[in-house]
Amino acid sequence: MALPQAKLTATEVRLAGLSLPSAPGWTRLAREGALARVQAMGMPGRRDEYWRFTDPADFVSAEPVPATHHARQKVPVFDGMDRVRLVFVDGVFDAAASDDPALAGVEITRLAEAQGQDIHWAADLYGTLEARGQEPVDRPLAALNTAFATDGFLIRATGRAEKPVNLIYRHESDTSDAILHHVIKIEPGADLTVLENGPAAARFNKVMEVEIADGGAFHHVRLQGRDHGRRAATHIFTRLGREATFKSFTMTANGALTRNECMIELAGDDGVAHVAGACVGDGADFHHDDTVFVTHDAERCESRQVFKKVLKNGATGVFQGKILVQPGAQKTDGYQLSQSLLLDGDSQFLVKPELEIHADDVACS
Repeated sequence: MALPQAKLTATEVRLAGLSLPSAPGWTRLAREGALARVQAMGMPGRRDEYWRFTDPADFVSAEPVPATHHARQKVPVFDGMDRVRLVFVDGVFDAAASDDPALAGVEITRLAEAQGQDIHWAADLYGTLEARGQEPVDRPLAALNTAFATDGFLIRATGRAEKPVNLIYRHESDTSDAILHHVIKIEPGADLTVLENGPAAARFNKVMEVEIADGGAFHHVRLQGRDHGRRAATHIFTRLGREATFKSFTMTANGALTRNECMIELAGDDGVAHVAGACVGDGADFHHDDTVFVTHDAERCESRQVFKKVLKNGATGVFQGKILVQPGAQKTDGYQLSQSLLLDGDSQFLVKPELEIHADDVACS
């Protein structure tokens, strides 16, 4: 089916300034496939069901809306922890500000440097979970990322990591437009914690694909904030094996526009997936959207979605959460909670919880 003219025009505008890497190596097929998905889906618009509450115009414009970086005294985020720091400035890796990535039980490679290397697990995974996450809901900004990401990290945990990996994002240019793609594989029984913090860029598009094998565990803590004018669209795609664990928490403060999407696939029995977030918003320019889609496709799995927002002076918060229980996913335990504290009559919290259940022995609310 041909795209409506408005979508076609928006897609052409967004793609006009982008080009696939000249030597994408083993990511070539994934990038070409992602570009084809973008062209078939088109850029998101307000008429799309999952964009009714959030205007994607700033994400699909040819150039980012300028966002002034407000220099201030360093905030000691995670400074009390022994961790491996990996720093990006406006989407460009800063080796001088980063630590040596050597970490027992963990392999860490930059995406931009990996194209000539034979990394089978990454070649098999790059773009795979993103593509799976396009059903049943189109996520064109994630496909755009897979096609055009300039850098990111490939992280493979083969054992229990002795300390967390900290991805640090710094924003300096008022017009920076960063596209980063991280691929993470947790081998059977392995355990890894990833920390993220910083405003990243004036406009930021990030994808994180996380595959967790049987008995593996992935813990994720993210702090978004500091710069008032930044715009960020982030996507987490994760697939869990048997008795695997995924836990993610995000704290957001400031930022003009934030859309955090999380797509979780419980593919093995007895898996546990928890995703949670909290935000503090101040002002009519503040718009924060948490969109979550959890698919239960195995028995005795547990999922939790818990989001809370404090909003004032006309700020807007959004929560869209869905639990899909596939046939045969008996003994599913799925739960959603979304709460807001509105400190004035101009602020608003828009909520769209959904349950779709195709099994008869479940506990979902």
